[in-house]
Amino acid sequence: MDWDAFLAAVQERGEYSSPREAERSSRVVLALLGAHLVGQVRDELADRLPETLARVLLNPLQAHEPLPPERFIRATAAWIEGATEQTATWDISAVLSVVAEIAGDDLLDRMLLQLPPGYDLLFGHPRPA
Repeated sequence: MDWDAFLAAVQERGEYSSPREAERSSRVVLALLGAHLVGQVRDELADRLPETLARVLLNPLQAHEPLPPERFIRATAAWIEGATEQTATWDISAVLSVVAEIAGDDLLDRMLLQLPPGYDLLFGHPRPA
């Protein structure tokens, strides 16, 4: 997916007033996500992202341990100026739903295996317990 299409999809899903807001959310969410994915899974996702966002994913913010979804939301809120946990959840959903779409089911399943339980909901693809 190219840059403009990715941002347009995030902007639409997040109901942002500008591509700049979609870009801000995308950069933060992908930087945090990149700290949780490793190896071939991260590389495959990076190959499907626009180049600029692939670099963000491959050069992630540092995480000392895998963050459960609740802490991922708090971390996102901390990195987005003026965000609350509620708005950060919205931002995460907008970005990760587009990521899930471009990843496809197989890659998404492998990504979810690397993430703590509960991320399926953030991607908008709830899995049976």
